[in-house]
Amino acid sequence: MAIRTYQGMTAQLGARVFVDPSAVVLGDVALGDDSSVWPQAVIRGDMHSIRIGARTSVQDGCVLHITHAGPFNPEGFPLLIGDDVTIGHQALLHGCTVGNRVLIGMACIVMDGAVIEDQVVLGAGSLVPPGKRLASGYLYVGRPAQPVRALSAKEQAYFSYSAANYVKLKDLHLAEDYQ
Repeated sequence: MAIRTYQGMTAQLGARVFVDPSAVVLGDVALGDDSSVWPQAVIRGDMHSIRIGARTSVQDGCVLHITHAGPFNPEGFPLLIGDDVTIGHQALLHGCTVGNRVLIGMACIVMDGAVIEDQVVLGAGSLVPPGKRLASGYLYVGRPAQPVRALSAKEQAYFSYSAANYVKLKDLHLAEDYQ
């Protein structure tokens, strides 16, 4: 695993966490139980904290970072991600908050201070601008992301399915015991 200590801070990994050897996780980061970090993902908590919940998958090529505290933003923005979140390939999350049971599509960008509430689907390639809030229960798409429609019951059930599927997959990878 590419877990790196920075300024005396080392990532805290919950039980049964999988971090691909080609991924980098450094600094003030905590990953919840059964979460997974896939090839070439970067999770960099070097100037603020990153907290990722249980059963959350950070897929290939994602970049997760924070906004530092400074004269233009005295508190900075940590990166907070809930439970049962699926973050699609090459997504960029920066200093934002993501609730529980969220699907972030491939190549999305979620910027500083944005909030994605529980049970949201963010369509592939969408952009969530700084400070924008996405309300629970909707599909959002576009640049900037706009609500398209309410999620169906079947779509809402998919959040748990997707999270459980990635838990099974990461367990298979952990069984391979590669370094």
